[in-house]
Amino acid sequence: MESVNLFALATQQSRWLAVRQSAVAGNVANVNTPGYVAVDVEPFEKVLDNTGVKMAATQAGHLTGQATESGFAVREEARDPSLLPSGNSVVLENELLKAGEIGRQFELNTAIVKAFHRMLMLTSKG
Repeated sequence: MESVNLFALATQQSRWLAVRQSAVAGNVANVNTPGYVAVDVEPFEKVLDNTGVKMAATQAGHLTGQATESGFAVREEARDPSLLPSGNSVVLENELLKAGEIGRQFELNTAIVKAFHRMLMLTSKG
């Protein structure tokens, strides 16, 4: 079993969150642009799939989890031409929900890194 570098994973997720926030900000900025197609970043689970970090049951009573099979790239969202006559696919409410989700994920990421850092500092002080 290979070791897991929590700081590297947290850094990778922070970069992913920055890219996703940028995509959401671009969608909001183009909410009134005719023909603009909303974009989003594909789920972070694919990044974890590429790192070799897998969930594993270490005891018989552990539950198993499954990640989705998705890539890590900016892609266009599903387009519904009946939404707006201009052909713009941005729904401002959805973009604001995504922005809130990104903020919560970033706060969780930061809290985990801080807790891990405190734990390392306590163990190194002896």
